[in-house]
Amino acid sequence: MAHVAEYKKKTVKEFEKLIKEYPIIGVVNMENLPSAQMCKMRASLRKECVIKMTKRRLMKIVISNVKASKPGIENIEKYLGGMPALLFTKENPFRLFSMLKKSKSAAPAKPGQTAPRDIIVKAGPTSFAPGPIISELAACGIKSGVEAGKVAIKQDSIVAREGDKIKPNVAAMLMRLGIEPMEVGLNLVAVLENGIIYDRKVLDIDEDKFKSDVDSAARWALNLAVEIVYPSRDIMGIIIGKAFRDAKGLSVSQNILSDATTGAILAKAEMQAKAVASMVNI
Repeated sequence: MAHVAEYKKKTVKEFEKLIKEYPIIGVVNMENLPSAQMCKMRASLRKECVIKMTKRRLMKIVISNVKASKPGIENIEKYLGGMPALLFTKENPFRLFSMLKKSKSAAPAKPGQTAPRDIIVKAGPTSFAPGPIISELAACGIKSGVEAGKVAIKQDSIVAREGDKIKPNVAAMLMRLGIEPMEVGLNLVAVLENGIIYDRKVLDIDEDKFKSDVDSAARWALNLAVEIVYPSRDIMGIIIGKAFRDAKGLSVSQNILSDATTGAILAKAEMQAKAVASMVNI
């Protein structure tokens, strides 16, 4: 029977204890994150979460040991890419992702790095004079031409797809174009909460658009409730006001006198009288 190092046993027990203590487990990819920045970010997040690194093989042993008591945790294995670490927290996953995203900074691409998303070079003018640069752009899949004595990119071009390794010539061209497609910071890849996995595409919410959608939904709901006269505390005042205006409008059109309509009916009669007088030249 193979001897297992004591530190490995200790690491596995530590991870198992954290998994039992924290309801939310995340996978963080620390690949290409400078050690100084990694230490700084771990310190800044100490109140929100615990981040632990170990060998991927030990992580898989931990997952195997706790999957009976932590439903769905086996599904995070496929997210253990790059330089993985496990994140343990009680914080809302969406808030945590937003906080980590806002703390990231842009960085130039290096050859061999994995594209975090589709890298697009936008159409438009450049500062390059015509020359070999045109064929170099073409080698990166970028269509270009000459406009007003300068090289211009003709159309938006995807130079690397999400998950692709960035080629040396593409990395060099992006740097020359001043495009920094990489993000330096903690990359939260996926989160397990209550047996459900949320990957980064689910967690990455456009907060401004989300708020706009909620506001729009609230307005449409209010309009529908008023239209179908659905009684609720929030809109009863609006419904009663609309009913009063509709009733008053009907009363005025049918010349039904009341305290609320007498003035409007007399004003209408006066306008009609003036119109008749004008027609017969009185």
